[in-house]
Amino acid sequence: MSDKRLKPVEKIGYGLGDFASNIVFQAVIIFLQPFYTNVYGLSAAAVAVMFLSVRILDMVTDPMMGIIADRTNTKWGRYRPYLLWFAVPFAVMLVLTFTTPDFDESGKLIYAYVTYALLMVIYTVVNIPYCSLGGVISSDSHERVSANSYRFFLATAAGVLIGYFIPKLVESFGDGNEQLGYPYAMAVFSVLAIAGFLGCFALTKERVKQAVPDKGSFRTDINTLFKNDQWWIVAILFFILLVGIVMRAASQVNYVQFVLADKTLIASFITAGLVAQMIGAMLASPLSKKIGNVPSYILIQVMIVLGSVALYCFPTSNLTLVYGGFIFISFFAQMGAPILFTMVADTVEYGELKTGRRVTGLAFSGVLFTLKLGVALAGFLTPLLLATNGFEGTAETQTPEARQTILLSLTLYPAIAHFLLIPIVTFFKLNKKRCDEIRAELDQKANA
Repeated sequence: MSDKRLKPVEKIGYGLGDFASNIVFQAVIIFLQPFYTNVYGLSAAAVAVMFLSVRILDMVTDPMMGIIADRTNTKWGRYRPYLLWFAVPFAVMLVLTFTTPDFDESGKLIYAYVTYALLMVIYTVVNIPYCSLGGVISSDSHERVSANSYRFFLATAAGVLIGYFIPKLVESFGDGNEQLGYPYAMAVFSVLAIAGFLGCFALTKERVKQAVPDKGSFRTDINTLFKNDQWWIVAILFFILLVGIVMRAASQVNYVQFVLADKTLIASFITAGLVAQMIGAMLASPLSKKIGNVPSYILIQVMIVLGSVALYCFPTSNLTLVYGGFIFISFFAQMGAPILFTMVADTVEYGELKTGRRVTGLAFSGVLFTLKLGVALAGFLTPLLLATNGFEGTAETQTPEARQTILLSLTLYPAIAHFLLIPIVTFFKLNKKRCDEIRAELDQKANA
């Protein structure tokens, strides 16, 4: 059917949206914590509290944005317009967040809270409609996995560029002054983000027809979502997964600097992992098509756990083993993402059949809220663990306890999160056969 098959150019266009979003996301999860503690001048404990506190905003903004997006009705569709309207504000806030003002200690803390909070609000305004777009560009589950594979390939490409070029641009623009170098480096990537959002807007189309849920209150929409047992499983998966992902990502810079004790390896270490993620993302579609979404997801998590345990045991003096272990983990880490986001779209149609209401934006906003809760918990725990084990961001060397904490935060702590995903995903019942049956029933009702 014409509403199912997507041309490669549209899959690329869809991926450009997450290329743009991931410029911000990767900059935040890889560089923001070490920027705040090692460059900006905040204590690790203050950063931990801030990362957790800002997430309180998401309790309001995420579901609100999902409902607003579901009720948006323009000539361009419901979700695409937000990529056009907020591309520039999003890019500007990225630069401001990585800017160090000439304020006293309390003034700098307030500035950090305000800019980080605004960046996360605009992230919500852009990313929830973008993710919802993935549920309406095609009604076929395998096509969604394929589109999401393109998406995460390009998203990780943004991460590769961020990981490799940010340290070099900071050094080049700042000439040794990282406070000066960071905003200029982020400005370069802000231009790329704007181009990505505009490309996504221009190259995609909203195909899956759905009634705008004008009738019914906020409470009705929330109740509709909460009755969806399969959505709850995916939401829990997102929460636990992001705890592991963010702990690992936030520990990379400190791992290279203080455990491997060679700051010059930061760019190559991060880039190696992100290139492996790009390759892994493109293999999600053929793997899920061959053995199914749930078996694929279980296999991926098993590989990540085994790789994490191995990396913990490898001697840090052997860079070949260290890089190999990190590349192995990274290869599988991004492979699960296209599958998981496809599961969200599948739960939307399951919920529509079950309740008679389709709440695409709210479903994606809900899982993105749990995702950001996972980011918040990891963002709180990682610097808190460092602070309680004697970490000093401005120190040339760290205590053995601090170095061990960094190593655990890169390996075994994330492995626990990935291990917990395995039994939970077995409760997800929307396989390809069941999704096709649901789509057929919905089509039959629509044509009745």
